[in-house]
Amino acid sequence: MATADRIDNFLAMQSARSDRWREVLTAAQQWASGQGSRAAVEDSLGDISVIEEFHAYPGVRLMSRLREKIAAGDAGATAELVSRFANAILTKAYSHQVETDQAGESGDALPELLPSVIAGRDARRPYFEVLLVTPQPPSRWAVLSAELRRLRRVEDSFVYEPVIVGSFEDALCAAIVNPQILAVIVAEGVPFRSSHDAPVLRRILDQTMGTLAADASALRLAGILKNLRPDLDIYVTTDRAVEKLASDPAAACATRIFYAVEELLELHLAVLEGIQKRFETPFFDNLKRYAQRPIGTFHALPIARGKSVFQSEWIRDMGEFYGINLFLAESSATTGGLDSLLEPTGNIKKAQDMAARAFGADHVFFVTNGTSTSNKMVVQALVAPGDIVIVDRNCHKSHHYGLVLNGGQPLYVEAFPLTQYSMYGAVPLQSIKKALLDLRDEGRLDRLRLLDLTNCTFDGHMYNTRRVMEECLAIKPDLIFLWDEAWSGFARWSPFLRPRTGMGAAAAIESWLQDPASVAAYEKQQKDMGPKPSREKLMTTRLVPDPRKVRLRVYQTNSTHKSMSAIRQGSMVLVKDVDFGSVESQFHEAIFTHASTSPNQQLIASLDVARRQMELEGYGLVMNAISVALKIRAIVNSHPVISKYFKVLGADELIPEVFRQSGFVDYLVPGTTWADIVKSMREDEFYLDPTRMTLVCGNAGFDGTQFKGLLASRFNIQVNKTSRNSVLLQSNINNTRSDIAHLVRVLVEICGEIEERFATGGEGERKGFAARTKSLMHDVPDLPNFSRFHDAFRGNAGKHTNEGDMRTAFFMAYDESSCEYVPLNSPEINKRLEKGPDLVSANFVIPYPPGFPIMVPGQVLTQDAIGFMRKLDVKEIHGYESAKGLKLIRPDKLRHAGATSKPRKNASKPRKNTSKPRKK
Repeated sequence: MATADRIDNFLAMQSARSDRWREVLTAAQQWASGQGSRAAVEDSLGDISVIEEFHAYPGVRLMSRLREKIAAGDAGATAELVSRFANAILTKAYSHQVETDQAGESGDALPELLPSVIAGRDARRPYFEVLLVTPQPPSRWAVLSAELRRLRRVEDSFVYEPVIVGSFEDALCAAIVNPQILAVIVAEGVPFRSSHDAPVLRRILDQTMGTLAADASALRLAGILKNLRPDLDIYVTTDRAVEKLASDPAAACATRIFYAVEELLELHLAVLEGIQKRFETPFFDNLKRYAQRPIGTFHALPIARGKSVFQSEWIRDMGEFYGINLFLAESSATTGGLDSLLEPTGNIKKAQDMAARAFGADHVFFVTNGTSTSNKMVVQALVAPGDIVIVDRNCHKSHHYGLVLNGGQPLYVEAFPLTQYSMYGAVPLQSIKKALLDLRDEGRLDRLRLLDLTNCTFDGHMYNTRRVMEECLAIKPDLIFLWDEAWSGFARWSPFLRPRTGMGAAAAIESWLQDPASVAAYEKQQKDMGPKPSREKLMTTRLVPDPRKVRLRVYQTNSTHKSMSAIRQGSMVLVKDVDFGSVESQFHEAIFTHASTSPNQQLIASLDVARRQMELEGYGLVMNAISVALKIRAIVNSHPVISKYFKVLGADELIPEVFRQSGFVDYLVPGTTWADIVKSMREDEFYLDPTRMTLVCGNAGFDGTQFKGLLASRFNIQVNKTSRNSVLLQSNINNTRSDIAHLVRVLVEICGEIEERFATGGEGERKGFAARTKSLMHDVPDLPNFSRFHDAFRGNAGKHTNEGDMRTAFFMAYDESSCEYVPLNSPEINKRLEKGPDLVSANFVIPYPPGFPIMVPGQVLTQDAIGFMRKLDVKEIHGYESAKGLKLIRPDKLRHAGATSKPRKNASKPRKNTSKPRKK
């Protein structure tokens, strides 16, 4: 076919590979049965011939053998070979089964069908592939592969197969398409261009890294591969001045540099050692050893060792359900080889350090109380009473409660509304800059401590994190950033999502700060804007910070359990803070404050294992999750029946056009390429995480809560968040194609039931259905913005900024005599809205959905908030008791109230760390 040698749409090839082989199998079986032709087999095989060059299996020899069978007209043998290939690829059987090296007389045993592993071992060794980028001619590649295979030893913990390519572009294609590649050996002297036509690849490379052909050196390739996939170990070989190459600053991306192939065994051992470093799970490995020891327990944990469970007539079933290892691995001790989560010095400390390496942070802290606790830890450690925090009003409640606990004063900024779907997006950069400039103009910027934002949001909005941080640092160079990435911890392992993470952007900014060109860029902008640029100029210019003044301080919280293989409540705090030493003492105090002194051992172990999995297979798992999501989007929105009642919203419906500067519309718009997606990721103010799918169910007559319950009770399908007329589907590393099939079948069944009701219910049924959908999709309440804090809680606030002392209001409500309850629909509410006195909330009121506080302590309630509450038809509203009404602070108490927190002096200066150095 004309497209046989093209690598267009290469990012979809990894997930579609097994499907393509099934298509070849169908063509081969039809040929064998006399219903097809050899030409059809050749055409279908041509579609995948290029991508197979980037995989070790079936490999060059087996593909050549297949072509020989086709050329010989042997339809039966062709169908048999293709069947074996397709099944092995689908099940990944080639990665762990043993095949002989000699073909039998019948030719059934194939020398390269499966990896050559040492026979007779009971334990299966993990399998991976190594990319070898070499300038040697293809005629030598079989010899190179054989030399590497001969180095295998029975002592090796892992087994790998080589994938050999001969150009810069092919190396990039292989690393992108093949997630099983975990190490790369790059030789000097490879040509740049691929022998295949790859226009889409080149457009992506041009947008992401500029023109590369001018520098096709091994170090340049190593650097790009490492940036593309940080999980790769890169080994560089050269036959030139190896010492000079090793001293090049660009060599920092290489795991090790070798002189040509004079030490091939050492290269083999280095590859295995690199995998071993990532495979190690210090805490989990130690916990397994601990469980195998005979332990006498005289501490306060009767369940440890399981005797109280398995010797009981009444709770033995719990032990049978969970298994003995759960109880053998339980202990409240931190000695005997175990470690303390609060004061880690051993294997937990090592596990956290390994997580820091994996996630691109300087420090990582494990948290076993969920990301709610992680957020409160960070806020407590960084914010003192009276400090101002710019925070998204729609963030998770843990941020609001964290500010209540430590007395930080929130300056709420609003996300853009998506009123039709009763949800908010993310906070526009213009709103954040306005808040910063307001504080600056009032001479109070020194009190601003932290910018606290959710990334990505529940519904998939991801910030342009680098741009946000750079422009904020241009106004306040020491501003600290907290990115709540509870829902997007997996994004580290996708090259298309990583730049949008806190740590990904921090790494890019850190590199930029070290580049001498950064100073030139700053000084040029200062010259262009003049000595005193207007506020309007600052608002409309993409600001460049002064790299000589910037203090890069970034914190990121991840709900590891939400997107990786960790037990529920497993979370991590990621830190990249040049001034961490100045806050380390209070950070540990925050850990002591919030962390349990009896953390769950199994939960800590799962965090350790989750890191291992993502380092060794996270790239492929995340790519599969994205593929699953794109398939669901395509099927739902194009199915002739499902699309009549359901729809997955596109980027154009969830992100206003003004925030999509690249012109990107949606993933599924005809003509959209991955180059367009890369451009959107780089340029747009907001970017939609493809794994989060807002499924509109209002057109099917269901509100979100009702539809969620239906899916769970009747069809055993669990979904996430709901809105007035939608539910949120989230694909993750756990999902399979079978999950897609189940969801599609269920939606078809539900649609069939709707149409059956139309057929039997007549016009009355149709009118009732239309009224229901109109109510859900069109008669939606406006979303209320934050109004203001009452003056009683603004004693040290500015004239034009809306921060306030939420803590005083919160604890004031602990005195019931200071509060009153007024029914929501009482005429008293209307009277006071019109004539006063102010209605001031005494607590948080959080409806689910939308799941954010529409009322916070000390907030003056307006008609918007009251109107929204009155139109709500959800059952779950935290902080509101319908029998009592709204809990308000009494007007007479407000006259005597006053902000009690005082601003911290010299807030902009790093705090001194007066504590003694911690023992390592």
